[in-house]
Amino acid sequence: MAEKKFEEAMQRLEEIVESLEESDLSLNDSLKIFEEGVKLIGFCSKRLEEVEQKVTMLVKENEGKYTQQPFEPGVKGED
Repeated sequence: MAEKKFEEAMQRLEEIVESLEESDLSLNDSLKIFEEGVKLIGFCSKRLEEVEQKVTMLVKENEGKYTQQPFEPGVKGED
């Protein structure tokens, strides 16, 4: 699959869901776009994981300095 932008992949996934919900497609065509959707989900998932690893939080220390810490979902920074 050619490199796509996350937003383009999500838009295509929405189109696939709509097509499958309409159920105007043959079984073969439904399977074909379902497989495309699975590949797009894999792409989006991988991209989200990459971005999550890059996210950092700035935490203000007592002395007014800022430090970078890796983002951990569900963990809030100090106020």
